[in-house]
Amino acid sequence: MAISISGLAASPHSTDAPVKPAEPMSMRRVADALGTGPASLYAHVDDKEDLLAILVDRAVGEAELPAPDSGPWQEQVKAFVRLVRTTLTNHRDLARASMGVIPTGPNVLRVTEWLLGILRGAGLPDQVCAYACDLLPLYGTAIAFEEGLFMTTLGGVDIETYVAEVRERLESLSSEQYPNVTGMVDSLMRSEGDERFEFGLAVLVAGLAAQAKTR
Repeated sequence: MAISISGLAASPHSTDAPVKPAEPMSMRRVADALGTGPASLYAHVDDKEDLLAILVDRAVGEAELPAPDSGPWQEQVKAFVRLVRTTLTNHRDLARASMGVIPTGPNVLRVTEWLLGILRGAGLPDQVCAYACDLLPLYGTAIAFEEGLFMTTLGGVDIETYVAEVRERLESLSSEQYPNVTGMVDSLMRSEGDERFEFGLAVLVAGLAAQAKTR
């Protein structure tokens, strides 16, 4: 059976295979999905990390970046992080697979160049831009990863049932021992769409803006 890089990246197991989310990706499982043996894969990729980098780059290639002059830099950065989250959420388990991987494929480099241009254009120091280029996609990836974990750990349990159980646990705590926790159950358990995600995103962008003001 002939195998190509594009075939590897599009294999059923790459990001959308109907397998248990808790099962880690392996070269053998990818080979099984392609109907071949692991040895055949190594003719095209060096190892699993190499394959993961290809998968990440392929997913990043789907991203349509805003035009550099499409609005204030803060809003462009926010749009970028939202795009990271959406892209990884659309590919089951890819957020988990991309953790700890530093891809340098052409699509990733294109996005990196775009983001650095936005940040440097905002007057941020180069080192701040470099850290932000790591931190911003990491935040979007972490949120997508967490959302994937919920699907994995909950299994067939209804999420509303799970949340109700957590709330019940917090409400049962001693108010003398945990006055702050018990006094803030409503706030701690609040879940209003993307409100939490957007709050974190706003905090990150405000922090970057502060860096520009103090330098």
